[in-house]
Amino acid sequence: MTELHPVIASVTKRIEDRSADSRAAYLEMIRARKPDGYARAKLTEGNLAHASAGCAVMDKAELLGGGWPNVGVVTSYNDMLSAHAPFEHYPEIIRDEARKNTATAQVAGGVPAMCDGVTQGQDGMELSLFSRDVIAMASAVSMSHDMYDGVLHLGVCDKIIPGLVIAALRFGWLPHVMVPAGPMPSGLPNPEKQRVRQEFALGNVGREELLKVEAASYHTQGTCTFYGTANSNQMMMEVMGFHLPGAAFPNPKTKLREALTRGTVRQVLSSSVKGEYAPLGEMVSAATFVNAIVGLMATGGSTNHTLHLPAMAAAAGFEITLEDFAEISAVVPLLCKIYPNGPADVNHFHAAGGMGFVVRQLLEAGLMNGNAMGVAGPISTYSQEPYLDGDDLKWREAPAESGDLEIIRPYTDPFAATGGVQMLDGKLGRGVIKVSAVKPDRHITEAPCRVFDHQDAVKAAFKAGELDRDVVIVVRFQGPAANGMPELHALSAPLGALQDKGYKVALVTDGRMSGASGKFPAAIHVGPEASRGGPLARVVDGDVIRLDATTGELTIKVTDEEFDAREAVVFRPNQSAMGLGRELFAGLRGSVSNSEQGGSIFSMLGTS
Repeated sequence: MTELHPVIASVTKRIEDRSADSRAAYLEMIRARKPDGYARAKLTEGNLAHASAGCAVMDKAELLGGGWPNVGVVTSYNDMLSAHAPFEHYPEIIRDEARKNTATAQVAGGVPAMCDGVTQGQDGMELSLFSRDVIAMASAVSMSHDMYDGVLHLGVCDKIIPGLVIAALRFGWLPHVMVPAGPMPSGLPNPEKQRVRQEFALGNVGREELLKVEAASYHTQGTCTFYGTANSNQMMMEVMGFHLPGAAFPNPKTKLREALTRGTVRQVLSSSVKGEYAPLGEMVSAATFVNAIVGLMATGGSTNHTLHLPAMAAAAGFEITLEDFAEISAVVPLLCKIYPNGPADVNHFHAAGGMGFVVRQLLEAGLMNGNAMGVAGPISTYSQEPYLDGDDLKWREAPAESGDLEIIRPYTDPFAATGGVQMLDGKLGRGVIKVSAVKPDRHITEAPCRVFDHQDAVKAAFKAGELDRDVVIVVRFQGPAANGMPELHALSAPLGALQDKGYKVALVTDGRMSGASGKFPAAIHVGPEASRGGPLARVVDGDVIRLDATTGELTIKVTDEEFDAREAVVFRPNQSAMGLGRELFAGLRGSVSNSEQGGSIFSMLGTS
């Protein structure tokens, strides 16, 4: 195996050192709950009778007799969202496969799964980031019956996977495997969808044509096919070893997908006390999370994971910082061009070599730690891809060469020498920018700004023609403490249209952008957030802002004396805090951490 790159080794060691105490406390917590037999053996007769009353007779006999292990299933199924609709019948498959392997399986509980695609630009988006932590808590409630010897987590999209992972790590004395559903088959090409969206924003096409295009793009069950946060999740679950190798991108309702789902049942059983006990909390390491960052950079994944990875890592006692992301990005080349970074979708990526090829390249380059452990073995084995030999699930080495050099390249001939995400720092605060989808001539933007406190005001100014010039759009009071940190992807069409007119355009915000965004430069997650007195609260219309993605600079052309003397605009919550249940989340907004720490309501380092 190729020697690990010195920067990757150094960042890994630094995370280990800074996390020594919290990681030790975490391990002490999960080791105190190490099982010495099947979990339900410690329940009283009354407890167990309640837990088995609703089961099929064949399962009840084994649950009451205690002779078989019991697998819990936490599901994000709902039939409104394409990515999660395939999970409807997974429990039946899982129960059947469990019985074939002398085990039982029960649905432990369900978790909410909201869709940012449905809520983009709508009031409900203000619940999106917090839904991750709600999912973690709902998963904990599901598993709190303490009936399970291993857990399968059914989820795919943006906040669902991070929430499931956080909960799984807090129940880290058990084996856990993530069970994906796969992307929908390709529909209308994503660049055409983006073009019509911009034409609609300009008023050149009507709503009927826009709806026709959207429906042709999102057309059946499965994950959306662009490389946003959902599919970045699936990439990360592979390079972290939380999936079976190659499980991320086979389509729903195929024989291979069902075989992989059945394989997860066998895998979790083999990792339980019935087999070679391999709990998730012991499996993960600092290298697990470094591998996730490496994969994120190499594939040009979603900036949302600069929020989710710190939150997930903290659940296992590890602390990750923006500097870790920046140092890794500086040495990891961009190997993939998947929409929004290019015209191809994840199905094209999968056909061209997919995850197996990417892992193989990163291992050969010494950029991925192959000794880190996954549920199916060391990450070095995740360069394999699954296939069916008749009805048998098997694995083979992934292709040694790319099937399409316009989509995926070897590390010796990358699309770019550095990764897809750049850290920003300067007088306006710290944040991140996704550069993999931004053309190089747009990496530096310097222009007078317009300041807005809500995305709807930006849209109104665009329609009024007030933004037809070189401009940096500042949208503040969009951080986790202000309104839950909604994505501002609905601004992509108008700002993209301005850029296509030839203007220099950039966005600066303490909010988020979608994982599908990236055409224009956007400094996002800028902190400290404005509602907590951050620098964006002192920016005024006309200030010249410089965003330099080549140097990581985010600054304002105002003297320190003048800027420091300005009084910060005070955030005053308005009716945006009411309706659609947003008022129920007031306590979360009041206690949430900053974006660099994951925008989380939990203080999860160690056992706190």
